[in-house]
Amino acid sequence: MPPAIPSRRAVLLASAGALLGAAVPGSAHAARAPFGKYGTPAARLTSRTLYVDAAGRGDHTTVQAAVSATPTGATATTGWTLVLAAGTYRETVTVPASRPYLTVVGATGNARDVVIVYGNAAGTPRPDGTVLGTTGSATATLAGAGFTARDLTFANDWLRADHPGWTGTQAVAVKATGDRSSFLRCRFLGHQDTLYADSPSLAVFARQYYGKCYVEGDVDFVFGRATAVFDRCELRTLARTDLASTPQGFVFAPSTARANPRGFLARQCTFTSTAPAGAYCLARPWVPGSDPTAWPMLTVRQSVIGAGIDAAAPYANMSATYPWQSQRFAEYANTGPGAVVTVPAARPQLTEEQAAAHTREAYLLGGDNWQPWL
Repeated sequence: MPPAIPSRRAVLLASAGALLGAAVPGSAHAARAPFGKYGTPAARLTSRTLYVDAAGRGDHTTVQAAVSATPTGATATTGWTLVLAAGTYRETVTVPASRPYLTVVGATGNARDVVIVYGNAAGTPRPDGTVLGTTGSATATLAGAGFTARDLTFANDWLRADHPGWTGTQAVAVKATGDRSSFLRCRFLGHQDTLYADSPSLAVFARQYYGKCYVEGDVDFVFGRATAVFDRCELRTLARTDLASTPQGFVFAPSTARANPRGFLARQCTFTSTAPAGAYCLARPWVPGSDPTAWPMLTVRQSVIGAGIDAAAPYANMSATYPWQSQRFAEYANTGPGAVVTVPAARPQLTEEQAAAHTREAYLLGGDNWQPWL
């Protein structure tokens, strides 16, 4: 594996982990006020605010303990806020559907300072001999409607290099299924299947918003059937020295339900890479066995697509049974070396009139006028 991958793990554990119990240069203010502008347990921001700090200065030392301390059945007017002090929280976190409208914020305002990380993969065995599977590998499973995260890092640091011969190499950092889920200035770190933007069932078209986020990975690292808007995000493809052929991987693998008129939208995003030029595709369609009628949808518009994306062949098939040309893939007004239209048939383009239907407002407003970018 390339040096960037293990060093990424080391940075994860060292940069935030150093803040847990010991002072670090320049952190005197953080030591005095670990929760920043969000108050303290003695002077709560609101009566529904809980504080998490692994060093013991809050209400709880783990994120899951704080989640479990909130009441079930919360409503839009009684949602709870968890404030996380700087540090590395090595745990899995589950926010069930019974705890809607939960907000989790990093106290420092810098996502690099507050890291929720674990290292499970789809092939990780359970005590009974079965394996976790893709969903079970998630570091954070977020099912509550109205979930909001700000200034946090979610990571899965499971590495292929540590597990040669494994076939279950999917390792999810976040699986989000709640409607009106929003992530602002968050980081999602992993390799295969980093961010699972999904819905609780085929009958539910869950809306999700990712604003000014950073997502990295290699194989299908943004995937699922949610109606998801990626707004001014950076999506980074990682170099792989374990794979000689190309494509080395894919940014998106949507599995949009056929009845859903809106899938994934990337607007004003930047596609960067540590891989060689042309090593990656933008997307391939995922038609899962659980939904053979899926009609994957992705629109990339007004984005800067770097050289890491193959301009001549930006899309590929996951299965010959479901060719990408039969899916809802489109682009509009993109720039950058990976956006150059060298083979028109390989790059379906929207007209200006068609593009008017592919906006964050069209995808997310709904009947409740939800505008998470505000």
